[in-house]
Formats: sequence, C-alpha cells, structure tokens
Amino acid sequence: MRHLLCLLLLFLSVIVSGAEKKNVLIIVADDLNCAISPYGDPNAITPNLDRLAKRGTTFLNAYCQQAVCNPSRSSFLTGRYPDATGVDDLRKSFRTALPDVITLPQAFLNDGYFSQCIGKIFHNMGVTKDRQSWSVDEYLFEGTHAADTVFSQMPKGSNPPKYKAPVFENYEVPDTAYRDGRITERAVEAISRMEEKGKPFFLAVGYWRPHLPFVAPKKYWDLYDPDKITHPQPIDPPTNVPVIALHPNREVHGYGLVPDGPLDKDLTKHLRHGYYASISFLDAQVGALLDALKAAKLEKDTIVVFTSDHGFHIGEHQLWGKTSNFELDARVPLIISDTSKKNSTALSINSLAELVDLIPTLTELAGVPTPQGQHGVSLAPLLEDTFAGSKDHAFTQHQHPFYGKAKATHWGYSVRTLKWRYTEWKNIETGMVDFRELYDHTNDPHETANVADEHSDVIAELAPVLHQQYTYEGS
Repeated sequence: MRHLLCLLLLFLSVIVSGAEKKNVLIIVADDLNCAISPYGDPNAITPNLDRLAKRGTTFLNAYCQQAVCNPSRSSFLTGRYPDATGVDDLRKSFRTALPDVITLPQAFLNDGYFSQCIGKIFHNMGVTKDRQSWSVDEYLFEGTHAADTVFSQMPKGSNPPKYKAPVFENYEVPDTAYRDGRITERAVEAISRMEEKGKPFFLAVGYWRPHLPFVAPKKYWDLYDPDKITHPQPIDPPTNVPVIALHPNREVHGYGLVPDGPLDKDLTKHLRHGYYASISFLDAQVGALLDALKAAKLEKDTIVVFTSDHGFHIGEHQLWGKTSNFELDARVPLIISDTSKKNSTALSINSLAELVDLIPTLTELAGVPTPQGQHGVSLAPLLEDTFAGSKDHAFTQHQHPFYGKAKATHWGYSVRTLKWRYTEWKNIETGMVDFRELYDHTNDPHETANVADEHSDVIAELAPVLHQQYTYEGS
C-alpha cells in the first residue's frame, strides 16, 4: 500500500510539474518581409497580427542569417550561423555537418514536451525532413509551391499551358483550397486536443504564404483597392551598387504570366496586390490559431512567437524575391508574446535581434535547458527591460549567383548596426574582397545610395567585426 501511495504521489507531482510548464506555439511565415501593420506598413490589413502584437513584444530590428528558405531555417532551428550548418542551398541537411545538434523543437521534446510540426518548418525539399525533432510525423511539410494552386488541380485539356503554375490566383474558393487553410484546420484541432497529451506542448505551425505564387482566396484580394497600394520605393537599385549585389529575378520569372525582361507598371501593381492579399490570408490563419488557444483556455499558459524565414522584395530596387543582403531581404518580423511578462505587452523594441536568438530565448522563457553551442543570445531579458543587454551587431550572408547552374563566384557578408549596413563581397576563388557596400540607415533607411567610398572611417570600424564573425581577412 505504501509503495502504491508513493507511486501515486510521484504521478501527481509529474502532472503538476507538467501543468506549470509553459507551452510554446511558434508560427513561421514564408517569404514575409515586414509588410504588416504592427511594423507600420501603410497597406497591410493584418488585424490578427495586430492582436498578437498588442499582447506581446515586437522586435523592430530582427534579422535572418541568410535570405533563402533552407539555409535560414537550418540556421535558426539549430541556433547556428549558416557557415556552421553547412547548408547553402535548397536541398542539403544540416545533419551532415551537425549530426548530433539539438534543434529548437528537439530541445523541448527532450525536456518532456509533446513536439509537433504542422506545415513548413524545416524545408520542403531534399533531405530536410528531421523526424527526430518531433513526437509525431510532420504534416503538410513537403511539396512544391507551384503544386499549392487551384491551377495544379484542374484538368489541362489537350493544349495545357507550358508553365508550372501562374504567378497569381484569386479564385472564389475556401481557405482550405490551399495548404495554409488545411494547416490551420489541423493545427486548431491539435490545440483543442493538447490536454489529452498530459504534458506541455511545443507546436510549430509553418505557413506557405506569402511565398510565390501569390495565391489567396478572392475575399482577401477584395480587402484591397489596388489603386491605393503604394508603389515600390525605391524603384531603382542603389547608386554605386556593385552588380554582384543584385540578381535577375529568376524566381518570379519561373511562373506563368510573367514576360521576359523587367516587369511593367501594371504587372508590378497586380503582383504587389497579390502579395498583400497573401499576407491577409496568412493573417486570418494566425487569427484562427489565437482563437483556438482562447477556446482551449491556453492563452495564459502559452508563449506565442510569430516570425518569417526571411524578407522579400516586391519591386523595390527592381528586385523580386529574396537572395540578397539588402534590408528588405534580411529584416524579418518577430513578435513574442509571453503573458507572464507583465511589462512586455504592446511593446516595440528597437534593439537588434537575430533569428539565431530564438533557441536561447524560448528555452529561457519556458525553463527548458538550452542546448550547447548556441550562436545567438536570449532576448528574454528585453521583454522585461528594453535596455537589457541588447546586441550591437546582426549578421546576414548570401552567395551570388544563387539560382541556376552557374557556380557562385562570391559570398556577400553583411553586418547591421542600428545606424549602418556594411557588406563585403568576397571572391570565392581568390579570397579577396572585390566589392564593398555601406548604407546609412539613419539618413537613408531605404538603401538608395552605397556610400562606401565616402566613409572609410566607418568601414575601418566595421570591417574587423565582419572578419572576426566570418574568420577571414579582407583585402
């Protein structure tokens, strides 16, 4: 009897301990820059992200470590910079270079959490599935973006179009016509049943929008008057920019209804409309998740994070897509809501942050052991004190050219301070720095002019920081 009583007390203590643990819901968008209303975007209609921002902290200067899907996700899900993960393309697995690394979801799984992935968290192609990070199989995490279209499901007839998918869709269809609607459906069900697990949960929900093609049910397109959506600013590349810093918009030209050459004003206007419609579609899914937490009475016990793998250009600098070191590609939305932090509601922070900070931040907030070897730092102190230990630098890198069969000739390494963005383009063959960029974000926040030739003193200050981060010497 005494033995049974001890077992019962132990069982009850585990339940109580588990109940005291904070749950985590992390929501990851795909190709979303900061074109949402919590960041002051003049076009975006995102009431649910506004709702999340009002109950959390918005990091106004958060940055990805490489502006393309697989390298970025591999970086923030392992807490390592891209050079350490060995992932520089869309198909490699970080497990090749880091076979024993503890990922973000795995850290929670190892601490007794129920860990679940719904949607695109790790990358969607190649050997990028990471089953050991999750309690159950990933759901709706693979496939192509072109396949996530009504077009791909329709009969093509005897003379089908010669493209993989149109660059946009605006049909009158339910949200579940697209993966994101079905992801939400499954995630809402999962949240409603989390108490059945008898343990805290780590739920990662990865949405496919607003990645190309710009597809969303018509009701989200109808939210916008296309004539009132602002034009790309700036429209031209920066003055004195090295050609290696730009790219030929290969991604958008890979879809149908996009002619060769520069996009004209009408198509630019329509695609910007589609990007914002996709964002509002995404916002509605976020709202459904927040409603599900409330219905399950889990709001107070769940840390909610919203972010994106990287940013995106929609015509600015004559660029469409990601794969650059410019601000629009490197900067990402990051909103963290932890209702136990009473001073962190409706708070916006200017301090620099990086996506590699996610693991130390979430493990500290949840009281979970932080895996060793983290390259980031915890942002948790900033939720209580906006002046607590903010970092001085954020790093982003990218090789060019990226897409296609042409071998990369340069790596671009970029460091961001609150005032400056400094980028060096290192020649892969010679090891020399062939080009430099410097942008003054105090006076030129849209990066319209490369002023590297005018500020040798700034370069002398920032170049050693870059060389130490990436272990090379510039020339």
